[in-house]
Amino acid sequence: MRRRLIICVFLAGCGDLSRVGRAPEFSPLESNAEHSAMYSSLPQTVDDRGPTEQSSLWTSQRNSLLGDHRASKRGDILTVTVQINDQATLNDSSGRSRTGTDKMGVPSLFGIPQRLDTVLPAGATSASLVSTNSSSTFAGTGNVARNEKVTLRLAATVVEELPNGVLRIEGQQQVRVNNELRDLLVSGYVRPDDISRQNEITYDKIADAQISYGGKGLLTDVQQPAYGQQIADQILPF
Repeated sequence: MRRRLIICVFLAGCGDLSRVGRAPEFSPLESNAEHSAMYSSLPQTVDDRGPTEQSSLWTSQRNSLLGDHRASKRGDILTVTVQINDQATLNDSSGRSRTGTDKMGVPSLFGIPQRLDTVLPAGATSASLVSTNSSSTFAGTGNVARNEKVTLRLAATVVEELPNGVLRIEGQQQVRVNNELRDLLVSGYVRPDDISRQNEITYDKIADAQISYGGKGLLTDVQQPAYGQQIADQILPF
């Protein structure tokens, strides 16, 4: 029984063995909110108001040449542009110095100190009973330099229309190259007025934006510590 327990703990620390020799699999489309929004949206009705308006370039239909092709309802698709160029430099320094001196004695009190001096050890006097000195010095410096640049484009789907007209969008893009799967996720809330005529919106116009760019595969597994090492780092007190 003890041997089986040791083997189980050892295998748990080695990592996920189910991906050995296999490329990471794509996420199923049927399990995300984009798939549900596209299949639950109502199809567009055909406008049957006569041949004159149907053959005109100035019709109000969305699929006409001059119609509004921007995403506006559940199930529509728009392009999200993520272009982050963030730079930050912080320098901080602090210093502290403190010195304290305390003295306490009873030179005269109804003759009591003089009588007390007769019983005190040689060299001790009640005129200087307590004398303390303290000194402390602290100095600290900090420096932070950060430079981030990310440029991405992906298609997102309107998954919900809120009562105030705001649209909730979600987008996912997965690219698999050489057994390494790169996964890009974007979600948030947008105003229809912020969507450009090219049916695009930038990330800085997405409220409550959540942008995740990561991956999984052989390279990601090598860059991460094994499960056993991560557990040991959390539970070991030294």
